[in-house]
Amino acid sequence: MTRPHTREAMQALITQIRERLPFDDPNANVCTGQCNTCSVKLLEFMDNELLQWQQALHQGETPTIGDVHKLAKTATKVYRVLEKNNLVDPLE
Repeated sequence: MTRPHTREAMQALITQIRERLPFDDPNANVCTGQCNTCSVKLLEFMDNELLQWQQALHQGETPTIGDVHKLAKTATKVYRVLEKNNLVDPLE
């Protein structure tokens, strides 16, 4: 079995992140006053990261395996904060 190319891996990761994070959940877009764990700002940040990578892929850029790993790590950290804020289910 061959591993996917990094372009395919990055696109699959972007799709998975978009499916798992509550970008369209009204509850996730309400400011709670806790700026150190602001769900609104974290989701905006993550959306920007995903949009930048989608644009880069569309322009033909090839991410490194490090880029894929970094995005996955960032998304996991954001997910954990959203989990603490009761906006997503715990990771399995």
